[in-house]
Amino acid sequence: MSHPRMLVLAASLGLALTTMTHVATAAKPAVAAAAAANPLFKASTLPLQYPAFDQIKDEHFAPAFKAAMAENLKEIAAIANNPQPATFDNTIVAMERSGEMLHRVQTIFGNLQGANTNDKLDEISRTMSPKLAAHSDAIFLNAKLFQRVQSLYAQRDKLGLDAEAAHLLERYHTDFLRAGAQLSAAQKAKLKTLNAQIASLQTTFDQNVLKETNASALVLDSRADLAGLSEAAIEAAAAEAKSRKLPGKFVLPLMNTTSQPALGELTNPAVRARLLQASMARGSHGGKYDNREVVRKLVKLRAEQAVLLGYADFASYSLEEETAKNPAAVNQLLSELAKPAADNARREAADLQAVAGGKIAASDWDFYTDKVRAQRFAFDEKQLKPYFELDSVLINGVFFAAGKLYGLSFKERKDLPVYNPDVRVFDVFDADGKQLAIFLADMYARSNKQGGAWMNEYVSQSKLNGTLPVVANHLNIPKPPAGEPTLLTVDEVKTAFHEFGHALHGMFSNVTYPRFSGTSVPRDFVEYPSQVNEMWMDWPEVLANYAKHYKTGEPMPKELLDKVRAAKKFNQGFATTEYLAASLLDQRWHQMKPAQVPADVLGFEAAALKEAGVDLAEVPPRYRTTYFNHSFAGGYSAGYYAYLWSEKLDADTVEWFKENGGLQRQNGDWFRKTLLSRGGTADALQLFRDFRGRDAKIEPLLERRGLNAK
Repeated sequence: MSHPRMLVLAASLGLALTTMTHVATAAKPAVAAAAAANPLFKASTLPLQYPAFDQIKDEHFAPAFKAAMAENLKEIAAIANNPQPATFDNTIVAMERSGEMLHRVQTIFGNLQGANTNDKLDEISRTMSPKLAAHSDAIFLNAKLFQRVQSLYAQRDKLGLDAEAAHLLERYHTDFLRAGAQLSAAQKAKLKTLNAQIASLQTTFDQNVLKETNASALVLDSRADLAGLSEAAIEAAAAEAKSRKLPGKFVLPLMNTTSQPALGELTNPAVRARLLQASMARGSHGGKYDNREVVRKLVKLRAEQAVLLGYADFASYSLEEETAKNPAAVNQLLSELAKPAADNARREAADLQAVAGGKIAASDWDFYTDKVRAQRFAFDEKQLKPYFELDSVLINGVFFAAGKLYGLSFKERKDLPVYNPDVRVFDVFDADGKQLAIFLADMYARSNKQGGAWMNEYVSQSKLNGTLPVVANHLNIPKPPAGEPTLLTVDEVKTAFHEFGHALHGMFSNVTYPRFSGTSVPRDFVEYPSQVNEMWMDWPEVLANYAKHYKTGEPMPKELLDKVRAAKKFNQGFATTEYLAASLLDQRWHQMKPAQVPADVLGFEAAALKEAGVDLAEVPPRYRTTYFNHSFAGGYSAGYYAYLWSEKLDADTVEWFKENGGLQRQNGDWFRKTLLSRGGTADALQLFRDFRGRDAKIEPLLERRGLNAK
């Protein structure tokens, strides 16, 4: 997600809020010399301010952070102490222009730490988190600055602002209020302490998850233990063992989710059980990466923060800014879907047990799912992978669909530096031939890369600053041995289309103020455009263009494609239940008051799942509490429900595209004009109404997930 220049720290650190003594900057010779030697001190001269990765070194970040914070505070002091009466330009626009260097340093650092971290970057993050929280406080708790914002807000109807400017003033006023600008001095002091602690704990949780995931990889002694895996997968496991100085052994690295890809193929049930146990035990079995106490402290501090700011709990504080607005609305959605999803999962479990000839464990689910799929639809995942080669999926699938729908074209370039040799870089051109953006594709898993898949921006679009987007997609596809093709699962193909939907949201941004650029929208809206983009993965014209056998070039047979489409609702009980279980945990942890924080983290987790009716032994949550990065490392705290909330909008939008002829330029242009280009310039649900002509209906979502069946 992109963040406004002024709020990137607050958004990434949970709106952490302290005063910080600022040092007058930058005219001293020593500072000037440092600036000359440090590429982070100035905007990159590469196209679209693309980062000079080949020049940026780990040791550049700490001095750049220090100088950037000092520069930013000097800018803020000038705005707050301006003797002239507050105007929209000398206050709001001035804040939008401020913090350019800090935004650049923070963005590049945050992106690299997620995609290509090391011990040095981790240490900088631990050191900088509370300092950045303090810096945010120095801005949002600046009384003089808030008075200027408040005075403008009081006369907002008389300022003659256009719609985007008026919305910007409203957002800044709300941001200051939510940051604690109206608290007493004593309350502000307490809030500063809370936010510094929260920032540090979020960093600790995140780093523990990555290190524990790497440390918990399953080590196997015999090639026979890997029976069922492809030869390429076995070779990859041997190579992984060799890289860990375990010659003669085999290592299956863990993905960040509870379920692991190999569970669908391993034929030895004992090995499957060991793999899932290793996954589910992360962060909760003692040792230096145990996250249980981190969770307890973090939940308590967030609850205290929310109460201090006048909210019943952290979820109430967080959800006020979302389209859902309050916990009651989220609870209603999750509870309405929990029973039908769990009932559906139980029916699926019965089908699996019939094939297995007895009761199955959670570690057996994927394995027998493939068998039931093969029995019911006469295909399994292994038949599909040869048709999903990575380069074809990206170029002939993802890019092809964007070309047909929006008129975009892409040209790979090799002249720009990258932070890892596997990263690919593309110029993106609009239908008129003008450059729209630069796109980075970072597709392979690495031990120093966080799990999952995500989009981020190195540069955000803004007319005020004259910038165009530099956008990146990150996946975690296992890298095959040298010379072997990268063949994707259906889920990985879907993820590629999904993340590119986020990229389009960033690239199509056409706003004036950086506060509203690209994906700067509520969390329960930001997943909506990306989910819509998933629809093109099996659209006939798109699929025919990329789903070709990597050896023969033959298209996927129509009969296989028909079976894939017929199976789209298959296993949706499992998929919905594991997702709902994680979403429910996220809400339960964040809907408690400070005194309610339990001593037993795993006991609370089990009780919460049972109370919600999703405690199926065969269907563990997609993320358990102790490795639930979305919830406890920031970003989606009290917001993991957002994927399902957004899917309601997505499912209704897919119906609109189908009703209007599908993959056609006029449809893409309308979606882009009314929604994708507008970022956060208006109420999110109003943007949907502008596009759709009405509010979303839930029936398409229920139909898609098979939850309308009795």
